[in-house]
Amino acid sequence: MASNGQAIDVNCMTLTRFLLAEQRKRAPDATGDLTLLLQTIQSAVKAISSAVRKAGLAKLYGLSGDTNVQGEEVKKLDVLSNDLFINLLRSSFTTCLLVSEENPNIIEVETEKQGKYIVCFDPLDGSSNIDCLVSIGSIFGIYKKISQGTPSIVDALQPGRNLIAAGYALYGSATAMVLSTGHGVNGFMLDPAIGEFILTDPDMRVPARGKIYSINEGYSAIWDDSIREYINSRKNPPNAKPYAARYVGSMVADVHRTLKYGGIFMYPATKDAPKGKLRLLYECVPMSYVLEQAGGLASNGNIPVLDIQPTGIHERTPIFLGSKEDVNDVLEYLQKY
Repeated sequence: MASNGQAIDVNCMTLTRFLLAEQRKRAPDATGDLTLLLQTIQSAVKAISSAVRKAGLAKLYGLSGDTNVQGEEVKKLDVLSNDLFINLLRSSFTTCLLVSEENPNIIEVETEKQGKYIVCFDPLDGSSNIDCLVSIGSIFGIYKKISQGTPSIVDALQPGRNLIAAGYALYGSATAMVLSTGHGVNGFMLDPAIGEFILTDPDMRVPARGKIYSINEGYSAIWDDSIREYINSRKNPPNAKPYAARYVGSMVADVHRTLKYGGIFMYPATKDAPKGKLRLLYECVPMSYVLEQAGGLASNGNIPVLDIQPTGIHERTPIFLGSKEDVNDVLEYLQKY
């Protein structure tokens, strides 16, 4: 509903308009390539959103029969989403190298179609939740090529501080897209009636402190003592109201809630996964970039996630991200040990 009472905002800021406006702010240096690349990602998200909405009717539920590089069973929607991202990004003439959760190696773009950007993406995060209709999403981070000549894995293994843009899409009760190009964070909602993303959450900021913690407590037996002690302190704080526990199991959904309401999302190292479970390049780094741009913090327990130097495209890391005060609190507990 528009502020003047109209059913439709006649001056709605679409994502396309927003990207063009951002490009004009950077003129005359802007070439328009990043705008085109983000438009391409928007198209991929719209196509995946459409597939997710009709997955049951189109028989897209269930397993494809394959496993990915992490040894996880691949769903049919995983394959479709990955193909959409790869084909659209390759044909945009803006990328030279792609990194996907579903592919064991870097994906090179044909020489005649090469641009200057590298995109690291998880085409369908939380896909184990597809069949039970839990919110899922897509995550992406964009870098600029730094090597000379033919693009190589060096271009993909850049620390998060080098990101040009990052964001995620959430396929939930509505389809949302949250984006940062290094100047704050903005949220858009897909209006299916007109097929456009509309700016609904300008200049998103995560509260300095929240009242929600998000972690898989099923693994509490294999946590470090520092994590167990921190969680107990949130459950039984002296002279304060306990934190609420919220855990969806789709990183996009849990981080989006953390961004909106504050608090902390955690996926620590465990005895069974000493390097953590979530992937650095296409899950943790883009999400950390968005949260930092919104005024939050993201750490692996020792250093900011964006300062980690990747050594492999499928590298994993522990992660603690969310409201500044909440992240600093858990870091104090980690430092005790």
